Amino acid sequence: MTFIYFVLILSLIIFIHELGHFIFAKRAGIYVYEFCIGMGPRIFKFKRKNDETEYGIRLFPIGGFCALAGEDVADDENVPNDKKLQSKTWKERFLTMVAGVMFNFILAFVLLFIIGLINGNPNSKPIVSSVPNDGPSYKAGLRIGDEIIRLNGARTGNIDRLMIEYQINYGQPIELEILRDGEKKNITIVPNAIETDEGTTYQYRFSLDSSVEKGFFEAIIYAVTKFFSLIEQMVVTFIYLFTGQLGLSNLSGPVGIYNIVGQSVAAGFLSLISLTSLLSINVGFINLLPIPAFDGGRILFLIIEKIRKKPLPSKVENTIHGIGMALLILLMIVVTYNDIVRFVIK
Repeated sequence: MTFIYFVLILSLIIFIHELGHFIFAKRAGIYVYEFCIGMGPRIFKFKRKNDETEYGIRLFPIGGFCALAGEDVADDENVPNDKKLQSKTWKERFLTMVAGVMFNFILAFVLLFIIGLINGNPNSKPIVSSVPNDGPSYKAGLRIGDEIIRLNGARTGNIDRLMIEYQINYGQPIELEILRDGEKKNITIVPNAIETDEGTTYQYRFSLDSSVEKGFFEAIIYAVTKFFSLIEQMVVTFIYLFTGQLGLSNLSGPVGIYNIVGQSVAAGFLSLISLTSLLSINVGFINLLPIPAFDGGRILFLIIEKIRKKPLPSKVENTIHGIGMALLILLMIVVTYNDIVRFVIK
């Protein structure tokens, strides 16, 4: 069942992403060679009457693509020039490139709204709800009702952001800036180290308010709040990867996602929906990064074209994207290797 859910989740996210590109490409009159889910050998294909596009499914459910005329370095003389990507207006090309990301974000928002309808809208502010008297947090001066606004200097406007900073600083003393009765205070919590058979764990001993409000509008508020909170998490994670505070070992590829899907299956259907929304935002966010081979790389070139009033030579741009794709494949190999090592050790 884990494998089935894994395939279904990735296929849905990839399908929605490529569907965005496909719809806007067709609207712009761009020639679409192939609309395909999966990578590797083709296992199924078909064509519709009076439609040049070949629709297919490939063996490995770890990707997908919407092949447009004009994306490759080689010029296809069999396709009319007015049907190629480069011949379209700047707006049509921009919308075609950004549509995949937009569709991923829409899917995530809808799924978060469904979760909000069922579970309600939990409090998102990092407000302390309990502090055991015998724990290090109480001894440091943390009290019920305190709102944590910074952790080791990093702003913690919501629980999700607090958890990122907590995980990065786990096992170390943490300095909290709290808001109590309108006044700011600073406290430092030194965790208790607990030795177990599985290694050393650290206890800070406080919990946060998780009260829930339900209703249609609360579901909308939850979807909006959670959506932007997850985007913030990804921005912070990317910055920490760039600055070296997080390493490549913290990234997960298909193998790591498979393991997470297995955990979500055990946790229940809503956990799977939550994971799907997270992955959909992840795919959208990563594709927005201005890196060659990603949608964001193509969008960057469109912005450069807008600034310099003329496009870069197509061969130059496509060569850069080819190099970016090669580096991306190399990164995927490294990430997958790390995932396998973690899986074997576990």
